[in-house]
Amino acid sequence: MVDHETRLNAVFAALADPTRRRLLEILKQGESRVTDLAKPFAMSLPAVSKHLKILEQAGLLGRTRQGRVHHMQARPETMQEARAWMGQYVQFWQDSFDRLDRFLAEKPDDPKEPIDEH
Repeated sequence: MVDHETRLNAVFAALADPTRRRLLEILKQGESRVTDLAKPFAMSLPAVSKHLKILEQAGLLGRTRQGRVHHMQARPETMQEARAWMGQYVQFWQDSFDRLDRFLAEKPDDPKEPIDEH
């Protein structure tokens, strides 16, 4: 079984590429054949297949076969683990901004103006 950190690394590595993120956006609409997924991209079918394989290995996609035709489906539940990991940092930053807000609220609004000695 793959450990949590390895899975998380694979998800973030897969999402780091804009082509793979675009493929996931397309698959949000529903299942699609590999050949149809390749159409919007200015790259070869084997190149798109490599991107799909990376997404699949990260658990972000599922594949079914009907004869020679491969159908891909998004697996959004895999992103929940990444989302949970990022969530702890969302809370950290929210807390930091809350502390900054409190600090700024405690400062005087109008600092004393310098005295003009001329």
